Amino acid sequence: MKITREQLARMIDHTLLKPDATAKDIKNLCAEAIEHNFASVCVNPVHVSLAAKMLEGTNIKVCTVIGFPLGASTPKTKAFETKNALTNGAQEVDMVMNIGALKSGDYEAVKQDISAVVAVARDAIVKVILETGLLTDEEKVHACRLAKKAGADFVKTSTGFYGKATVHDVKLMRKVFGKGIKASGGIRTYEDAVALVKAGATRIGTSAALSIIQN
Repeated sequence: MKITREQLARMIDHTLLKPDATAKDIKNLCAEAIEHNFASVCVNPVHVSLAAKMLEGTNIKVCTVIGFPLGASTPKTKAFETKNALTNGAQEVDMVMNIGALKSGDYEAVKQDISAVVAVARDAIVKVILETGLLTDEEKVHACRLAKKAGADFVKTSTGFYGKATVHDVKLMRKVFGKGIKASGGIRTYEDAVALVKAGATRIGTSAALSIIQN
């Protein structure tokens, strides 16, 4: 399967989640997304309104993060954050699940956490960040099953803070969850991205999008 850079671009969430990102940085991010026809821009909630304004009238989606980067907010907090982001123009949300609850074996708490976001998201796409670098394979399987039961659209490998996206994890997640796999974390080259797509990823999250499609 050959994947062109143009095809790959349509699978990329062009990401800028640095705490020191300025309004100018977000405007540049959106301009780059339009120029290269990326799937979305992924920004912190505080920048959603600006990104939505910049991308109005285009086919580029506005994605934001919820409970980022630790996932340790309460379900009510995540739900409020999601609702606020959608009001400001977000069309996709990447939520960090309750990682501690999963590792404690409290699967009902994990499901409720995800369900709280799904319930307020309505037509918006919900991606659940598993943080695979902190999980065993057995825990990854449980997480995928819980996300599916809760009605999530995607499961996502990582915030990028704890380990890299791997072919192994993507294959495992695709087998358990099915379609809707976002690979994120340490993806820096075209070759890396293509390998993950071939393993089953349907979306790529990266802050190195320009380098990936231009080199």
